[in-house]
Amino acid sequence: MVELQGHRLEACFLLMLGTGLRRGEALGLRWIDVDLDNAVRTVRSQLRRKVGRVNPGTGGREGAGLVLVAPKTERSKRQVDLPIFVVAALKGHKARQAEERLHLGAAWRDTGHVFTTSIGTPCDPRNTSREFAMVARRAGLGAWHVHELRHSAASLMLAQGQAIEVVSAVLGHSSIRMTADIYGHIARSQRQAAASAMDAALGTS
Repeated sequence: MVELQGHRLEACFLLMLGTGLRRGEALGLRWIDVDLDNAVRTVRSQLRRKVGRVNPGTGGREGAGLVLVAPKTERSKRQVDLPIFVVAALKGHKARQAEERLHLGAAWRDTGHVFTTSIGTPCDPRNTSREFAMVARRAGLGAWHVHELRHSAASLMLAQGQAIEVVSAVLGHSSIRMTADIYGHIARSQRQAAASAMDAALGTS
C-alpha cells in the first residue's frame, strides 16, 4: 500500500497484518519483547486506555491514562513468529526511532515501547485507529477499522492452507471453536476446493 510507505506507524500496521496481533498487543509491544535476530516476538501485555473515575468536585477524571494490562487469557500469552517483511519493517522503524531519540536528547521519554509518539510515549489506541482509517481512505479502501488488519491476517493464513488450529494459536483465541465460528466460512471454501480437485482427478464423466 503506497499510502502506508513512510507513515510513522507503517511498521505497526504491517506487524498487525503480518501476524494478526490485536491493536492493544501491537501498541503494548516493547523492544524487550522482540527478538529480531530470530524473528520472534512475545505477547506479554496489551496497551489500554484507562478511563478513570470522575471527581465530583472538579468534574475531571482521576487515574485516567494509558496502561499495560495482562492478556485476557492464557492462550493470548504467546510467541509469534515474524514474517521477513515485518522484521525488515521493524528494523527500519528501530533505526528511525534511534535518530529521534538522539535528536531530542533529554526531552525523549524512554518508555521502551516499539511504537511511540514523537517524544517517546506510547501511542494512544484511539489515535492509532484514526491514523489507519485515514490511510485506508486515501488508499480507496473505504471505512476500514484497524482491526481489519487482524481479520485480513487470519483470512490470508487460512487461504494459504494453514490449519485452523495453527491460526487460532497465532491469533491467541481462547479456543479453536472461536476461530472456527469467525472464520469457518473460509475453511469450508477450502474443503470445497479440495473436493473439486479430487473430483477432477478421480471422478468419472
